[in-house]
Amino acid sequence: MGGPVTVSTRARRTRIHVTGAASTAVRPVLESPRRPARVIAAFPAGVYLEVRTDLEPSVIAVITGAAIRLPNSALLAGPLPHVTVGDEASVGDRAIDLGPLSLSVRRWWDPAPSLAPAEPGSLAGAAAILARPAEPRPGLDGNGAVASLSAACATGWLLGVVTAAEQLIGLGPGLTPSGDDVLAGLLVTLRHVGRAARTERAVWLADWLGATVTFDARTRTTPLSATLLHCAARGEASPEVLAVLRGVTGEQALEPALNRLRRLGHTSGADLAQGVAIGVRAVLSLGGRR
Repeated sequence: MGGPVTVSTRARRTRIHVTGAASTAVRPVLESPRRPARVIAAFPAGVYLEVRTDLEPSVIAVITGAAIRLPNSALLAGPLPHVTVGDEASVGDRAIDLGPLSLSVRRWWDPAPSLAPAEPGSLAGAAAILARPAEPRPGLDGNGAVASLSAACATGWLLGVVTAAEQLIGLGPGLTPSGDDVLAGLLVTLRHVGRAARTERAVWLADWLGATVTFDARTRTTPLSATLLHCAARGEASPEVLAVLRGVTGEQALEPALNRLRRLGHTSGADLAQGVAIGVRAVLSLGGRR
């Protein structure tokens, strides 16, 4: 019996206890009773944990300051432990246990802040900037479903929006397929810019589109991307996306924020920007139909 006791004692002594901050998007999962989780992706600046829960978001990104602050993130100041895909973890009671690391969440940030009021003139100028060709090109550049989505959003045609969205969910390679990124950018834009411009039809469209893309997202796309779609449906996004939306409403310079967003990932930033552009055009068009 001496061996096992010695091992467990050593494990307790070498456990690293740190505090951190997390997005309010993951607060329901973090404040629930402790649940098992597993590592589904690991990078030097971030680890993605899939939690065994019916709550959303079901994937939590444990990140350092060097990573993109996704809306489903928990942020720690120090380095991440070395873990591999498939490793076990646990989440709950305001804590995350990952390898030798025990992260206690003490602070929260809001990934869905309100925007300042927006006028049609500023939105029109922003739409023109967003429409300019730039590199990298979106992953679904020229795709017919994206064009159909844009046209249906501009007229508020719900059936057309839903039909196009169904074609885009999970479309493309990677942890966050291009189709999902376009939809995420569109969802947060319709909700936030729609409210800022007092265009109720755009917010209504966001409600229905969000219900459509989240209904069976877990079976249609990757776990991480499904989580981000749930976040986007609630208006939650990364700081890079929110900075572009503040640029759209005139709260800060748009072009530098747009350039930073487009540089994210291989095409993820460009895909998100494409969704934002569709959303801004829709808010402008729907606002004129009041």
